[in-house]
Amino acid sequence: MTAINDFIDSEVKGTDVVLFMKGTPTFPQCGFSGQVVQILDYLGVPYKGINVLESAELRQGIKDYSNWPTIPQLYVKGEFVGGCDIVREMFQAGELQDLMKDRGVAVHDAA
Repeated sequence: MTAINDFIDSEVKGTDVVLFMKGTPTFPQCGFSGQVVQILDYLGVPYKGINVLESAELRQGIKDYSNWPTIPQLYVKGEFVGGCDIVREMFQAGELQDLMKDRGVAVHDAA
């Protein structure tokens, strides 16, 4: 494994909810990342945002790690959930909330 792969693996496995995104949770730098941030914030889920724009190696590394071509990428309890479209569809169907609860991640009851 490469150093970047080790870093990604450590983040994914060491944090309950991780969002690899363009920008930061307080300042998303693309609309797709912003949509996922809005969903996670609405659900009140504690998560860590990792800005892939800080490093070309990280930006490519996360794509290689997941074998998924786009960013953002959401991971819950070490498992790749998906990108913006998948997360949005799961949220609208109530599946994202169920996934979080099933994995022991607290979600606001109002959601």
